[in-house]
Amino acid sequence: VQLQAFGGGSVQAGGSLRLSCAASGRTFSGYTMGWFRQAPGKEREFVTAARSSGGSISYADSVKGRFTISRDNAKKAMYLQMNSLKPEDTAAYYCAYAPRLLITSSSYTKEAYDYWGQGTELTVSS
Repeated sequence: VQLQAFGGGSVQAGGSLRLSCAASGRTFSGYTMGWFRQAPGKEREFVTAARSSGGSISYADSVKGRFTISRDNAKKAMYLQMNSLKPEDTAAYYCAYAPRLLITSSSYTKEAYDYWGQGTELTVSS
């Protein structure tokens, strides 16, 4: 499975941006795709995830109410709509793929995902 994330950029606080992640190569009928982010000098952290079977799993408290995950199974794509952006959202955003339906508690952990895309950078200025 190859993942490609794109859509990052520079925006001002309060602005919006949508990230996309496209999967190619071997894919699985049941899978979980997630978004993580890593700010400079910090650990990679969970943002949100969604199962191919439907519904999001959860959101990190820091993005709840501002970010929305969606997916298009036919296109093997996942999106992250980010609204009301804050400077603390500045990070490299990574999409990840697990060839299985993860339970919620597992979806939070980096180790649950087998495949990763390259990061796409988001910079939010105040």
